[in-house]
Amino acid sequence: MRNPMYYCLRALSLTIAILLLLAGLSRPILAQNQDDAAIASVRKSAEASVKAFNAGKADELTEMFLPKGELIDEEGTIYQGQREIKDLLSGFFAKFPGAKLALDIQSIRLVGPVAIEEGTRTITTKDGANKSQFRYLAIRTKTDSGWRIASFRDFADDPLPTPNDHLQPLAWLAGDWINEGTDGKVAISYRWSEDKNFLLGEFVVTSPGKPTTKSSQRIGWDPLAGKIRSWLFDADGGFAEGCWTNVDGAIVIKSSSVNPDGTTASATMTIVPGDKDHFSIKGTERIVGDSREPDFDLKITRRPPTATK
Repeated sequence: MRNPMYYCLRALSLTIAILLLLAGLSRPILAQNQDDAAIASVRKSAEASVKAFNAGKADELTEMFLPKGELIDEEGTIYQGQREIKDLLSGFFAKFPGAKLALDIQSIRLVGPVAIEEGTRTITTKDGANKSQFRYLAIRTKTDSGWRIASFRDFADDPLPTPNDHLQPLAWLAGDWINEGTDGKVAISYRWSEDKNFLLGEFVVTSPGKPTTKSSQRIGWDPLAGKIRSWLFDADGGFAEGCWTNVDGAIVIKSSSVNPDGTTASATMTIVPGDKDHFSIKGTERIVGDSREPDFDLKITRRPPTATK
């Protein structure tokens, strides 16, 4: 039979092991609770900043910065210390009374003695007509009066222009157009694609004694070249590609094409806007195969809406 002391020591060892295990488990839980409380406190300080801004209280908002804190705008200008920050805020509130601030906090990280807060801030003028939006990064440090700002920096958060944005200089082309002369008629129609990323053109050319010819065109933004480009496909199998450039209010298109018989062609096309119902297309430097073709100048008129019963 084992000595009773053996069982006492064994029980004691087991008790100590359990206590150590519980202590090991409690430390992470305690640390997590402390982090959650700190993050909640950082959010509370951020909310106080928004409240002071929306009340136009430059003094109160300035006090939320450390005495030697800094504010850096989206252009990289540094406002160092409470005096410069206060002057900046006072000037802003005087110029834009009633402006409102909104913060969308996306993350808060605790790193040693500081909290790193990242998100998006939006300022809207009182009448709602103007709005600025920037990404921001705030570094806060804990003090007796809360988490004060050591550094606050804005970063430009403008979205990249869409293909539709790049095509807006050509938006006036949308609609139905026509050119009529003694040698024939050219009907032109432009529409936006369903996704608004392309302008779609249709051309129908009719001439006395000749077959009607049709072509389809797609105009879009080439992000690699940084230019507007077009692709045109003829019903007879020919095709063309053009590069569009705005020059002194006109649109210059450098075009190259392949004909159904395998010959190539090139031309410079110039679109000159007139009023809302007129524009002209000039064709110059026209070369087909090895031959130079004459220039042309078409006057295009907006086609009136078709009457409906």
